[in-house]
Amino acid sequence: MDITYLLWLQDLRNSMQDAWTPFFEWLSTFGTRGILFLPAVLYWCIDKKKGLFVFYSLKISHAINSVVKLTACVYRPWVRDPRIIPAGDSITTATGYSFPSGHTMMVTPIYGALAFCVKNKFVRLILICAILLTGFSRNYLGVHTPQDVLVGLALGFMSVYIAKWVFEYLDKHPEKDTLVMIISALFGILTLVYVSFKSYPMDYVDGKLLVDPVKMTVDAWGDAGGLPVLILAWYIESRFVKFTPTGINAKGVILAIIGLIPLYWIVYKASSPMAHLFGPHLGKLARQILIYFYIIVIWPFVMKLFAAKKSAE
Repeated sequence: MDITYLLWLQDLRNSMQDAWTPFFEWLSTFGTRGILFLPAVLYWCIDKKKGLFVFYSLKISHAINSVVKLTACVYRPWVRDPRIIPAGDSITTATGYSFPSGHTMMVTPIYGALAFCVKNKFVRLILICAILLTGFSRNYLGVHTPQDVLVGLALGFMSVYIAKWVFEYLDKHPEKDTLVMIISALFGILTLVYVSFKSYPMDYVDGKLLVDPVKMTVDAWGDAGGLPVLILAWYIESRFVKFTPTGINAKGVILAIIGLIPLYWIVYKASSPMAHLFGPHLGKLARQILIYFYIIVIWPFVMKLFAAKKSAE
């Protein structure tokens, strides 16, 4: 049934001469990279706690995805049925195992957590539609089955509710934040240990390994490894930087726009240099350090210095 559905979408795609393929490819790409800009601006300008809530939801989702995906080890649709031909360039980013959808589990906690943070019903509707469209895009492009996406949605929303429970707990027990941070970081570290040392299928087709376990563990070091990185950045900022969001004003908007320029480079360009400097596994982790220390600690520190200078003047 799932392959039949993907073949139907493939026929639909071909009948429209891939008219919608570029849009769905962009939607998928934005969902794994550019989407980080939204909670960064929320964190810098509007509400620090809500920004952390979004990032925490994401990294919990990433860790869960690593555990489930590298335990299930389900092959991609075109491995199961060679009639499936992924659209455009989507196959180049759809590497490794298929279940659950990593793209879906990235956009769901971010858009979902943002939906919790806003009161406007229309904005919430847009965010929910963005989640569903991104999930559908993975089917439309032929890189995931419906069950990959549906389970990804479920686990993504579960991550949001875990984060919601954690932050509500911290609101009532702020003195427990160190304990929460330690437990969260340990979850990420134990996930890395698990995926790095477990056994994997070694299936070959025409002399080529279907899924390289090394590549999968490298990705996990970037995903699950980001959780302890986020926690450490959160700890440092909360104890030492203690910045206050600028608010939606001319100064805040200008600082946010300037801050997004280095973040753009880190998100889109830093992978190769980090891998070259530190190797594949540590390179992935180093990129996470760059991303979250920049968003949570470094740029807020710059913003705080700028605010203090303006006050002195």
